[in-house]
Amino acid sequence: MIDVDFLWQQLKTVVDPEIFVNIVDLGLVYAVNVSGEENNCSVSVDVTLTSPGCPLADTIINDVKRSLLAVGWCKSIEVNLVFEPLWNKNMITEAGLMELGLI
Repeated sequence: MIDVDFLWQQLKTVVDPEIFVNIVDLGLVYAVNVSGEENNCSVSVDVTLTSPGCPLADTIINDVKRSLLAVGWCKSIEVNLVFEPLWNKNMITEAGLMELGLI
């Protein structure tokens, strides 16, 4: 059985290159879906950006792919860039707010 929670934790290794907080705690990851079996699974990740015109979108997408491929049992990674719902600061986790010094 594939541990989706582990994949969410793995995504915490991806840091927004402008804000320097991981994309999970920033609230940029909306969904992680897995199909297949361990050692031969496909992963689909819905990711947003803090703004639609973010110049580092490709960097974040590539870092998500690299992070999940590093697990070793994810053979196919699809990153879907979505903007609904639009990201807002209320999506940042408590841990993210602490890292940003907002609480």
